[in-house]
Amino acid sequence: MDKNDLKKVSDYIFEIPKSYRSDMRVPGRIYISEKMLDDVLKDQSLEQVVNVATFPGITKYSLAMPDIHSGYGFPIGGVCATDIESNGIISPGGIGFDINCGVRLLTSGLFFSEIKDDIEKIANQMQRDVPSGLGRGVTQKLSLAEIDNVLKSGTKWAIGKGFGFENDLEFIEENGCLKNADIKNVSELAKKRGLDQVGTLGSGNHFLEVQRVEKIFDEEIAQEFGLFENEITFLIHTGSRGLGHQIASDYVRFMVSVMPKYNIIVPDRELSCAPFNSEEGQQYFNAMAAAANFAWANRQMITHKVRLAVKRILGKKYKELKIVYDVAHNMAKVEEYDGKKYCVQRKGATRAFPPGSLEIPEKYRETGQPVLIPGTMGTASYVLAGLASGKETFYSSCHGAGRRMSRGQAKRSVLGSDLKRELEEKGIVVRAQSNIGLSEEAPLAYKNIDDVIDVVEKARLSKKIARLVPIAVIKG
Repeated sequence: MDKNDLKKVSDYIFEIPKSYRSDMRVPGRIYISEKMLDDVLKDQSLEQVVNVATFPGITKYSLAMPDIHSGYGFPIGGVCATDIESNGIISPGGIGFDINCGVRLLTSGLFFSEIKDDIEKIANQMQRDVPSGLGRGVTQKLSLAEIDNVLKSGTKWAIGKGFGFENDLEFIEENGCLKNADIKNVSELAKKRGLDQVGTLGSGNHFLEVQRVEKIFDEEIAQEFGLFENEITFLIHTGSRGLGHQIASDYVRFMVSVMPKYNIIVPDRELSCAPFNSEEGQQYFNAMAAAANFAWANRQMITHKVRLAVKRILGKKYKELKIVYDVAHNMAKVEEYDGKKYCVQRKGATRAFPPGSLEIPEKYRETGQPVLIPGTMGTASYVLAGLASGKETFYSSCHGAGRRMSRGQAKRSVLGSDLKRELEEKGIVVRAQSNIGLSEEAPLAYKNIDDVIDVVEKARLSKKIARLVPIAVIKG
């Protein structure tokens, strides 16, 4: 595909016409600037947008956010909505392997000038207290019976065990628990992979950051979110770990065997799927919900560990870390638009509900949902707010900067030790399990987060509220 195949709708919207390929049921719509298109055209992500446009029951568009890049079957940064009343499908590839990978933002009520001399000690303590790295788990494993409780109850399980407060639930998407979770649909292998992983960060692009609010764009909304210039915040980015990955693997294979039963043909086996309302579609949807609950419990446990770590270092200076919001960016949800119900699948895309939505905390009904967009290591993250004009994307926004370089390319392009030194010269404390992990997540491997956010705001998908910059990074 090249630029000539795209129709320019506006400075920030390009369209792949339905006529591009005979099996497309809807056009593809990409929210991106012209200068960002060159990177996207280098990978297979736009062809993946076309492939998603062939899904039975897909409505309006196969959508792509400005951080789009190639994924497993379904592009990362992709969104689609299927009409569940008209044989619309659900696809494990449309959610991804890290089910309910998401972001949680905490405010400290403290300013940089008050604790700047404690930052390195806080980073050291968090690294000691929160297990991170590929495959690394906690010392004390849960039993299979306890894992079942985690899968059923999510954050409520964690709070019931003393890992947080009841008022935390209000500021977590779905109050931290999808009620349709069904443990019967989760394999024993998946459960076993989760036994030692509640409260662990993992590897890849997952991280903990201590941040400083560098700039406020809307003071009134920022104040409602509890954000003030030069305030210290904490960002947690992780998901359902090996348990979620196993559920995705199980159901990708299962759906391949199911498609002939429903006469479904897709252009890529990685997009295997089943009708949402079918027995098989519901089995996956309920297993996905169980993994989502695991991820929320995981972020809650990490929150508890971060609170204890910061309190241990700050002593009497400590103020309780409050949750601004916790939102997923790998999820399928049933949502209603204009009186019809759809299965909205977001993979590397953040839900961004507008003012007035009953799906968000009452505190944010006038401002719109906080939309949390982590940047790359060493660059800024953003807090946005959902807008009514985002309805065209089923109220979806980007989820980060988006890769422009594979992990292998990144490792060949930068030494982790050099990157660590560069970041520390900028005043950023870096704690990581390996220099290889740092290389893979180097800023040059990603798009420019400011360009991505610029598109999101100018396309009126979400509104800029605050820009946060890292002062300490903890990675697996």
